[in-house]
Amino acid sequence: MNPPDREALSATIESLAEGRVLCLGDLMLDTFVYGSVDRLSPEAPVPVLNAAYEERMLGGAGNVIRNIAALGAKACLIAAIGDDPTGKVLTRAIAEEVQVEPYLITERDRISTVKTRYISGAQQLLRVDQEKSDPVSEVTEERIFNVLDSVIPEVDVVVLSDYAKGLLTLRVVCGALERAKSSGKPTVVDPKHRDLSRYAGATVITPNLRELMEATSQRLQSDEEIIDAARALAKQHDFANVLVTRSRRGMTLVPREGEVSHFNAVTQEVFDVSGAGDTVVACVALGIAAGLPLKDAAYIANLAAGVVVTRIGTSVVHRTDLKTALLTHDMLSSTRKILPENVALTHIRRWREQGQKIGFTNGCFDLIHPGHVSLMEQAKAACDRLVVGLNSDDSVRRLKGSTRPVQSEMARAMVLASLEPVDAIVIFREDTPEKLIEAVRPDVLVKGADYTVDEVVGGAFVQSYGGQVVLAKLSEGMSTSNLIRRANS
Repeated sequence: MNPPDREALSATIESLAEGRVLCLGDLMLDTFVYGSVDRLSPEAPVPVLNAAYEERMLGGAGNVIRNIAALGAKACLIAAIGDDPTGKVLTRAIAEEVQVEPYLITERDRISTVKTRYISGAQQLLRVDQEKSDPVSEVTEERIFNVLDSVIPEVDVVVLSDYAKGLLTLRVVCGALERAKSSGKPTVVDPKHRDLSRYAGATVITPNLRELMEATSQRLQSDEEIIDAARALAKQHDFANVLVTRSRRGMTLVPREGEVSHFNAVTQEVFDVSGAGDTVVACVALGIAAGLPLKDAAYIANLAAGVVVTRIGTSVVHRTDLKTALLTHDMLSSTRKILPENVALTHIRRWREQGQKIGFTNGCFDLIHPGHVSLMEQAKAACDRLVVGLNSDDSVRRLKGSTRPVQSEMARAMVLASLEPVDAIVIFREDTPEKLIEAVRPDVLVKGADYTVDEVVGGAFVQSYGGQVVLAKLSEGMSTSNLIRRANS
């Protein structure tokens, strides 16, 4: 297919935040244990992982709503948990997602699902699952229907996130799809069962290639075979669209009738595919909610999948990520430096655990000039990893006036990302980077020598825990204001 107008599509990214999605599905806790392997066990020929730290996050349907919330939209979640410690952890984790309205149903005999992955470097060594996949009780089914009846009229799209852990019984699936159809709400289904007839009537169903082959009992290799199989399923089960995710070969959107669209994978470097399907479902659902043509929603979802697979662990995508991917045409290594704050903080923590010194500098960086390059080089000379705080467009306008910035925040970020000394860029919305500095806690804070140490925002905070404030030498006569004056003279 011909690629869409990326600049025009970028302008629609903000509209994703306006959607409201109901997600019904299997909730789980994703646990990642990170460490290093230096030897084999003397007890058996297996590696010994020296665990350094552990991360816990919402998985399954929980990862779908994490992605929806990360994109700024609102979500309702209907899920079942066990009356156990993991269930309490899941409840607390969902409570922290302020964009999410949870409806958690506790079953006393259920074990809350946990997937624990053990990772050394970028290599997953082992996954251990704790779960009970028995169907939920009829009482739970009735409670689900009561919630569906009250919530579906208030949402734009209904998502069924099926991990075959027992919540989405045939009765629940049929009941949810019937209620959505009668309310005129589109449905997006991430299937797990081999028999796809249970999801009949879905607006979009998103099997991966393996699931498509299992559903059709065919070995599908060529594009033509995949398209024919997907279209046959769409006609057989009244799916309006089948979106086949194909790992390194991207995605293929097959409508029941009409033109097929293929989206090539946008990343060359895959670190972890955990949760990428959840990201696709979230983006497709929000694209539909925003009124985008489905092929545009799928295009965005494919870009989003390309973002998350470059990160270790169950990751989410943000609007900043999507704008970066759209405007750079592909996921170039330099643009991966442009990060949402929470993702940047994860990188910073890992760098610290590797014994690396963190540096920080900030500014508007409107029209990058040699003085900015010199600042970055001096800053990097004082640290191992350099984080740059970049004023957002609104922040620059408040500081510099209505005619600034000359370049958009994403354009400025992309130029900064191309500079070798820069390791991460975080766009902040406030007038000063004070909150960001407090979150990063840099070992070294760098500003130009036109400031004194006492004037540097965040300087006193950094010095309070033993950090260093460095004043970089300025390049004579170099400033964005001078460049603009010369251009206008």
